[in-house]
Amino acid sequence: MGLTHVQFVLLASTWWLATHGGQPTQRELADHAGTDVMMTSQVVRALQAKGLITREPDEHDPRALRLGLTRQGENLAQLALAAVEAADADYFRVVEDAPRLIGALRAMAGRPQKE
Repeated sequence: MGLTHVQFVLLASTWWLATHGGQPTQRELADHAGTDVMMTSQVVRALQAKGLITREPDEHDPRALRLGLTRQGENLAQLALAAVEAADADYFRVVEDAPRLIGALRAMAGRPQKE
């Protein structure tokens, strides 16, 4: 989809924050995503250059930038989220049978089964 992992995380986080309360600042995005503020700024600039994110000055704090998604960014965020959720579901499908998974892990660790 043309995104690095960090770009995906920040694009998806921007989408989530925007749908749950408006335009986040870069600081709010970094806090939400658990990323470094300077790195977040660099990645957001790259996403802006790709036409996925907008950055506008905050009307109350001239040092802050408010982030938004372009239509292309919103579409890509939703598409990427669906793809990641599908991959996660496929990868972790075995966990739906937790007792069987725990038994397999115990066997691999050489521990006896619990009854």
